[in-house]
Amino acid sequence: MDIRLNNLNKTIVNCKKCPRLVKFVHKISTEKRKQNIDEIYWGKPVPGFGNLNSKLAIIGLAPAAHGGTRTGRAFTGDKSGDFLFKCLYQVGISNYPFSKNLNDNLKLKFTYITNILKCVPPEDKPLSNEILNCSNFFNKELLSLKRLKVIVTLGKVAFDNCIKLYKQKFKIEQKFIFRHGDIHMLPNGLIILSSYHPSPRNVNTKLISDKKMVNLFKKAKKLAKF
Repeated sequence: MDIRLNNLNKTIVNCKKCPRLVKFVHKISTEKRKQNIDEIYWGKPVPGFGNLNSKLAIIGLAPAAHGGTRTGRAFTGDKSGDFLFKCLYQVGISNYPFSKNLNDNLKLKFTYITNILKCVPPEDKPLSNEILNCSNFFNKELLSLKRLKVIVTLGKVAFDNCIKLYKQKFKIEQKFIFRHGDIHMLPNGLIILSSYHPSPRNVNTKLISDKKMVNLFKKAKKLAKF
């Protein structure tokens, strides 16, 4: 881990800017789910993970209540993450087809995974000021990835908020429409590839499938050139 990214992650973990989110994370981490009752929850903001050589960034909206909020790693410990890492393994991005905890020796190839919001919001509905508070962290994460070529956004809300950040940065007037698998080019040459979220609901309703997700990440690897 690069020292700049490591310092940024420490700042993220110690952030308490949003009282509503701090309170909700504490509630989840103390009441816990029945199947995780004996576990010690991470119970803090969840930073991204990967390395500075990443050419691909995978972006979600926020950590899961009993996934990342419990494990301390984005898309780890819940069904969405199980589906995601199974697909990443199939295309050679992840060295394991699963991610269980911070000490499972998971490695990503030229890839960084993070969320726009670093804390889980009640009902998965963040307030605009909470997204604004976290946007500085998210922006610094992406700026740290000097070789970044492609961003995969998981879900429409993550897509909309990622686009919003870049519209502010480049004063873009163009309208961006969310569709699974669409390629969106930014003025600086960065590519945003939009994807359905790998949630159990989307998987069960066949909105997303192993084949669709694997094909999307094959496209992402080709665009990112690794």
